[in-house]
Amino acid sequence: MALATTVLVATAATNPFFDYKNWKTPHGTYPFNEIHAEHYMPAFEEAMKQGLKEIDDIVNNPAAPTFANTIEAYEASGEMLGIVAGCFYNLTSAETNDTLQQIEMELSPKMSEYSSTIRLNEGLFKRIKAVYDQRDKLKLNKAQYKLLEDIYDGFANNGANLSPEEKEVYRELSAKLSKLTLQYGQNVLKATNAWSMLLTDESLLAGLNDDTKAMLRANAEKKGLEGWLLNLKPTTTRPVMQDLDNRDIRRELYLANASKCVGGEFDNSALIVEIVNTRLAIAQLFGKKNYAVKALDKRMAENPENVYKLLDQLRDAYMPAALAEVKEVEDYAHAHGFYAEHLQPWDFGYYSKKLKKEKYDISDDDLRPYFELEAVKKGVFGLAERLYGIKFKENKKIQVYHPEVTAYEVFDEKGKFLAVYYADFHPRDGKRGGAWMNDFQPQFIRKKKDHRPHIVNVMNFTRPTAEKPALFTYDEVRTFLHEFGHGLHGMLTRCQYESQSGTNVPRDFVELPSQFNENFIDEKEFLDTFAKHYKTGEKLPQELLDKMHASQTYLAAYACVRQLSFGYLDMSWHTLEQPFAINESLGTTESVIRFSDKAMEQVQVLPTVPGTQMAMSFTHIFSGGYAAGYYSYKWSELLDADAFSVFKEAKAKNGSIFDKKAAKRFRENILEKGGTEKAMDLYKRFRGGEPTINALLERDGIKVQEIK
Repeated sequence: MALATTVLVATAATNPFFDYKNWKTPHGTYPFNEIHAEHYMPAFEEAMKQGLKEIDDIVNNPAAPTFANTIEAYEASGEMLGIVAGCFYNLTSAETNDTLQQIEMELSPKMSEYSSTIRLNEGLFKRIKAVYDQRDKLKLNKAQYKLLEDIYDGFANNGANLSPEEKEVYRELSAKLSKLTLQYGQNVLKATNAWSMLLTDESLLAGLNDDTKAMLRANAEKKGLEGWLLNLKPTTTRPVMQDLDNRDIRRELYLANASKCVGGEFDNSALIVEIVNTRLAIAQLFGKKNYAVKALDKRMAENPENVYKLLDQLRDAYMPAALAEVKEVEDYAHAHGFYAEHLQPWDFGYYSKKLKKEKYDISDDDLRPYFELEAVKKGVFGLAERLYGIKFKENKKIQVYHPEVTAYEVFDEKGKFLAVYYADFHPRDGKRGGAWMNDFQPQFIRKKKDHRPHIVNVMNFTRPTAEKPALFTYDEVRTFLHEFGHGLHGMLTRCQYESQSGTNVPRDFVELPSQFNENFIDEKEFLDTFAKHYKTGEKLPQELLDKMHASQTYLAAYACVRQLSFGYLDMSWHTLEQPFAINESLGTTESVIRFSDKAMEQVQVLPTVPGTQMAMSFTHIFSGGYAAGYYSYKWSELLDADAFSVFKEAKAKNGSIFDKKAAKRFRENILEKGGTEKAMDLYKRFRGGEPTINALLERDGIKVQEIK
């Protein structure tokens, strides 16, 4: 024991994290140049030690529990852990390596044990409950009241209010569910990897472009094979289903993909039954009639009835248009040699892409020259300045975790420091795919000091070449606007408590600022501020923009009802109030298929193929975090379209999309408030009422109908 202490002290002397309160960097930013892999584990261990000591101090406080000595003290605990984790977990996504990945594996059980130790601390919950029970007598403001509720509910929802016997049942059910969902996900991965089709005759690849052929050849080479290897990864299925002329191969690929984990070695049907029944048992242990009620309790939608209301409204509005879209594609197919009466799922992508090309004839290459990286940055930053008055100033004294990262100081309209913003644009070996926003350090106010946030946007956009600067696609510009919208949510926040600041809001609300920000890309007034040809300086022509707008509504109704089918499937399984019973005459697999087919049938616009059912590989809801939550994709779209309609209305009145009054309301009620109040209350204060689907319908080119 003495040896371990000696090592820790010796390490602490040179470990930057042990001295984080005295960093001399601008705004207390991370001294990345001084932080090395060997610093993380000692820092995590010391931070967890300090965090548990802070919890013990709360529990052993001889004074009666109060909001200050219990709730605020709990909120402030774990400060060092937040600093260490803020650095480490950002880098494991944006700039990782084998060493960091090994540390992450070793750290995982330690962090899990740390969280469980706090969550299961009966003395801590006793004090929290004592404050909660007198909440209506404490004269708390809205943010304080919600903080108290959130902390109490966080413990209660993890079983703190259960009897000792019930806690044991909950632990067993939770452990069982964890294993079941893990097995489900592993089965999907194994089934995905188990299937392949080797083609050795290049004539069978007719329709595919050279890049896709090269990818398929590379697939084969990795397996030591000659030819072109098809597999079930999206990078293969997407281009093959859309471009390959050979219908028999498309059919075989579709059937393999759509029947993953339906029967056979990796059958997931029994696991689905066990997962939904275990979730139902957990919900009923907490006094809820079904799992959806429990899952939705703290989300913006609040309850299953509101989710179904949204799904049903969208179904009624979009189904006629979706059926018309499918007929248009089918008519086109018949006019171009398709001989069967109806399109099958393996035909639709193929003919719909051909029709789109014929109708709109626009590609990424037409638009790229107008979206040069530096110009795009100017446009995106300029949008924030026009709406909210904030300014970005690069500061090279702020250390960064990779030379490609740029650090900015952000100032408000009065020149007051607001945030640090890191921008990381291009792919690297150490960076995972996709695009995201996160905070290195969150915003909070403590001892009357406003600790301003350090925000990062990480993306994987087209790199410059020797011949050309970095030129974005239209979708990459949209993605930048999206992630920057999350960034604004983090940078503009003004909250007392860390757990409420920035993007710490319900899942079905968090996408509003990001998706709202995307809308500006369709506005010529915004594009004219930066979208100019990198060689000629010519503004993006209206003709190209019109083509892009038209192409964006192509098959919008079809895409919507497809999403609705997933939402109905999710809700059907998670609103069960009795354990799912297998029909013995059908067997488990067929029972699951029929139940799932029935859930989705009201929004099916293409034939259902026997022996296929996406529930068997629907990882979002059966092994991911979207159980009773898949609706949130459409919920967020409804919100962002409705919110942006305020700016469209202002533009109709004053001629500009950059409406300062609307932006001020959006900033004050959405971007600054974080999770200090109920999300719907914040939204209604901005909008003047609850959202409707009308703006979404208009954006998608769907006729607005009277809402039932």
